[in-house]
Amino acid sequence: MRHGVRPSACARFGALVVVVLLAAACGDDDAAAPTTNSTSTTTTTAAPTTSAAPTTVPPVTEPAVDPGEVRLDTIEVDDFVFDARLSGPAEGEPVFLLHGFPSTSDQWRHQIVALGEAGYRVIAPDQRGYSAGARPPDVEDYSIDLIAGDVVGMADALGIDDFHVVGHDFGGAAAWAVASLFSDRLLSVTSISTPHPAALVQTIESDDSDQAGRSSYVDTFVQPESELIFVANDAATLRSLYASQGLSEEEMEPQLSVLNDADAMRSALNWYRASFNASGLEVDRIDVPTMFIWSTGDQFLGPDPAHITGDFVDAGYRFEIIHDVNHWVPEMAADVVNPLLLDFLADPSALAPGEQTTGEHGAE
Repeated sequence: MRHGVRPSACARFGALVVVVLLAAACGDDDAAAPTTNSTSTTTTTAAPTTSAAPTTVPPVTEPAVDPGEVRLDTIEVDDFVFDARLSGPAEGEPVFLLHGFPSTSDQWRHQIVALGEAGYRVIAPDQRGYSAGARPPDVEDYSIDLIAGDVVGMADALGIDDFHVVGHDFGGAAAWAVASLFSDRLLSVTSISTPHPAALVQTIESDDSDQAGRSSYVDTFVQPESELIFVANDAATLRSLYASQGLSEEEMEPQLSVLNDADAMRSALNWYRASFNASGLEVDRIDVPTMFIWSTGDQFLGPDPAHITGDFVDAGYRFEIIHDVNHWVPEMAADVVNPLLLDFLADPSALAPGEQTTGEHGAE
């Protein structure tokens, strides 16, 4: 199991993901909430047995989680302790779900249950900066290569070799990074909302695209103390963002409990600051089975990079378009996303290398 990454690729990747600023600045309010069932939750205080050196961690046998239930647990990787939501049988194919900004693993509540009930072993971590036990102080500690390495480190700590990775928003950028830097560990990659970084850069630099304007919020995100904007007035800005995802005050609480804090929000925004400080513009083409889900109502990631993302994928590629849904696709269109994920994960190699398909869906 390898942990090393190609340093030049890491630097190039970081510069690309800076433009994935996403959607936290505001969100559309007009999409219907999903109709999927909510999770039921159990809690355990026992952390998995891990080693400080992930390369020497023996396989860990995790107890199964009953279908439809979610266990809150922790995963130790070197000096970090990641909070995570786990579901599904220990013997199931592993699926990592990587949240975006300003979300936590609770963003995936609809998908965690659906995938666990289908027999997948689901791991949805609160990522670097979001987990209180994995919150280093320096901006450079949040580079995209380190974030991708966290995913592989968690897999190693749990005794997992190959796995699927799914990400949304900046979690989508992290998923592309895992696919680029650790392709030998992946069964498949799915990005929701976030196009391939090279496609994003190409359209931002094009005079014929409006993507530069859509990505203009990054200047605010990377400013010193921008975290105060989100947590001021009892997190009024955060609350408005969660409301745009269709969340009630009660449903907001799991994410507010993590991010309604200046230190936590500073760490979350350090993902953007670290990317802003990187240099270079190249990123590897993707050679693992890929699905990209994009919604036409996304205010921040437009059609131009979405429609050319397949140009940067050499493996089989599915492009799935959901109409009339805003940026918050996992939450607002779970009734479309869940069947797409289950279909793709069941046979990610159904498309031959170089083969591409496009599907279109209306939100239910």
